[in-house]
Amino acid sequence: MASTRLKKIKELKMNEDIYANSGIITDNTSTHSDNSNDYEDIYDNEDVPETDVTRSHKETMTSAGSRYYRLAAVCLGLLCVLLLTGITVLWIKFNNLTIEREQLQSSYTSLTIERDQIQTNNDNMKNEMGQLQKEKETLQKKLSLLEQGKIIFRDSFYYTSTEKKSWSESRKDCKERGAELVIINSREEQEFIGKVFGSTEAWIGLTDIHSEGDWKWVDGSALPTSKKFWFNGEPNDYEGNEDCAVSGYRVAGSERVSTWADYPCNHQQIKFIGICEKNF
Repeated sequence: MASTRLKKIKELKMNEDIYANSGIITDNTSTHSDNSNDYEDIYDNEDVPETDVTRSHKETMTSAGSRYYRLAAVCLGLLCVLLLTGITVLWIKFNNLTIEREQLQSSYTSLTIERDQIQTNNDNMKNEMGQLQKEKETLQKKLSLLEQGKIIFRDSFYYTSTEKKSWSESRKDCKERGAELVIINSREEQEFIGKVFGSTEAWIGLTDIHSEGDWKWVDGSALPTSKKFWFNGEPNDYEGNEDCAVSGYRVAGSERVSTWADYPCNHQQIKFIGICEKNF
């Protein structure tokens, strides 16, 4: 339809040009009027109105816009799916990492406890080895002392002076040997000394020379009431001059426990052997 209209317009213009070139003078008004009428007839006879073209263009634009919106919606939906998938994957990985961390923490705690236990066992083993070494050395010393004829009781060994001396001289002799006059700490020790030395009177490290009646051992410790082994009637401080003690008082006879008596510490006529004691 549009091509037919253009064809007619071209034919009219060609006629106008022919008339103009041929020199035929016509009434301008009439010619113009006729041409105008022809143009109007052409447009009036045209079957394609302008409103149809405009509507078609708008429909085309609307259709294109709808496709763009649908495409954008699809892209947005895909993006949301991807984001949701990514978040889900990250959440799963986070949970797995949390579980692994807790497992590692538990393993670390267990290893720490095991390490501490091993260290404790090693320390205990070292202590036991040290104790065994000390016991070994003690046994070796005891064996050596026994071979030398020394007397051993628990953690101490005993020996007597070779000569009878005063209490003060006997103590000096013990100290020169790195020992001290015996200190009796229990009934068992007193029985042991009574059994070994029998009724032999011997100086022990007990004196009240500094305060009458206040008997103390040579290390300064007091004499407990429960650990007093005086023979009957002793100590009596005869003539006010008996301030040192002996064990194995001859009057006690076969008694092996209560055999203590007091004598003068430095009397020229009263001398006994001294029992020296040294700890391992």
